[in-house]
Amino acid sequence: MTRYDAIYGAVAKIPRGKVSTYGQIAFLAGMPRCSRLVGRALAQAPAYLPCHRVVNHAGRLAPSFQEQRELLQAEGIRFRPNGCVDLKQCLWHPFSGETP
Repeated sequence: MTRYDAIYGAVAKIPRGKVSTYGQIAFLAGMPRCSRLVGRALAQAPAYLPCHRVVNHAGRLAPSFQEQRELLQAEGIRFRPNGCVDLKQCLWHPFSGETP
């Protein structure tokens, strides 16, 4: 399994209506502190992956992913007035029993 495969496997588990951070995905993929690698992998990800559910540690969206906000809003993701995802409400907690 490649490092990208591990990243894609972690992203595939993010439930609808939740988001994860690049750092969280790196940790779940067994590569803590490799959040930039996650970003590079997602830029090349297969179309079926829910990459729109990955945001930065502050809830900011990817600047080059124009459809991301629309896709998240369609899933009921809440945004704060500053345009960032409301992580208090929408962050996925993979070890709490939340399932896809």
